[in-house]
Amino acid sequence: MSTARILVVDDDPQARDLLQRLLGTLGAVTQAPDPKRALERLAEGPFDLVMTDMAMPEPGDGLKVLHAVKTQSPDTPVIVVTAFGNIEGALDSIQQGAFDYLAKPFDVDAILRVAKRALEQKRLVEENRSLRQQVERTSLVLVGRSPALLEVYKHVARAAASNVPVLITGETGTGKEMVARALHKRSPRASGPFIPVDCGAITESLMESELFGHAKGSFTGASGARRGVFEEASGGTLFLDEIGDVGMKVQSQLLRVLQEGEIRRVGESVPVKVDVRVVAATNKDLKARVAEGLFREDLLYRLDVVHLHLPPLRERREDVPALVEHFAARHARGGVRPVVTPEAMTRLTGYDWPGNVRQLENVVARALALNVTGVLGPQDFPEPIGDATQKLTGLAGDMPSLAELSRRYAAHVLQHVGGNKSEAARLLDVDRKTLYKLLESPEGGAES
Repeated sequence: MSTARILVVDDDPQARDLLQRLLGTLGAVTQAPDPKRALERLAEGPFDLVMTDMAMPEPGDGLKVLHAVKTQSPDTPVIVVTAFGNIEGALDSIQQGAFDYLAKPFDVDAILRVAKRALEQKRLVEENRSLRQQVERTSLVLVGRSPALLEVYKHVARAAASNVPVLITGETGTGKEMVARALHKRSPRASGPFIPVDCGAITESLMESELFGHAKGSFTGASGARRGVFEEASGGTLFLDEIGDVGMKVQSQLLRVLQEGEIRRVGESVPVKVDVRVVAATNKDLKARVAEGLFREDLLYRLDVVHLHLPPLRERREDVPALVEHFAARHARGGVRPVVTPEAMTRLTGYDWPGNVRQLENVVARALALNVTGVLGPQDFPEPIGDATQKLTGLAGDMPSLAELSRRYAAHVLQHVGGNKSEAARLLDVDRKTLYKLLESPEGGAES
């Protein structure tokens, strides 16, 4: 760990020497007798902490040093000290960016306590920036700057380099697969495959074959041998989404894979070695399912080596504007970045988003699919997000049924994605079968 660089600015040589002895236990201390000399020291390179006297002879004072530090290195904490412990001076320095304010005569314990806290803040700011940049250098984007998401950035960057299983928890739509992909892209396995499996969408009877493969004739319909996803993901990452939906038999087999690093195809007795990192995700309380006898406790321990929790969007509303801008740019038509009005952004930020990030993206994509102006206002978003009196763009003037509105909206989305039914179903957050039903006219005839 590098030694902290600390600058002490004071016109009193005895005060400077005292501060150097005290702060020397925390890092390398440089002295400056006045603001002019302080600016020269700052020009020579950045410091991790600056402690400056407030009242010094002309030219300038402690506020001049504070302004110079905040201009050159905004993240560097500045502690202001003075013999005049008046509240006005404290407010001035704090409001202009000082980390803290201390009064003379010096309280040795207070100086060390505040200096340690300032250096720790500087370290955390730099660490968060570094970890965030590491994650954002991937081809994936984790959008947001809330403290909760910064914790996710940190754990993704730290866990990516290892090979241990990771369990990602969070409500539906919070972005668990996005985090799993970020883990993969930052890992030494990045050049290998990333294979996602939605365990909740596969029946129990087919799950074993899907995961481990099968031999020819091992069951009715097995007309040929087939590799499972564990073999397909060899050398890469296997993402098991909604792991809480897996039945007890397959849970036992998963436990064996995690313990032994080998699988057995259905209908075969010879084990096959696999080299796979497992990342699992769930929106269920697995500890509660263990208590109910629905999930193996030993498997939970094997999966939950590193735990990442994604909080719901309603608990990190400060991320909503960045997400809206990101999704608006992603779904913009003709390469023209749309504009979201302040009133619309306020309403979007204030909504609880029960479907989380996925719902937010769908709402933004819908608004852009129906809006031809490029400016999204409250009227472009459905109740209860937007105006209660809104009319869907292009649908004003008639009073269609709810089924007809659903059909028209599904058709708009399908047109927006160039007829790609899989993408339209994803944007609408439905499966393809439901999409086909939405596209059917209320009168019973399918859309031509």
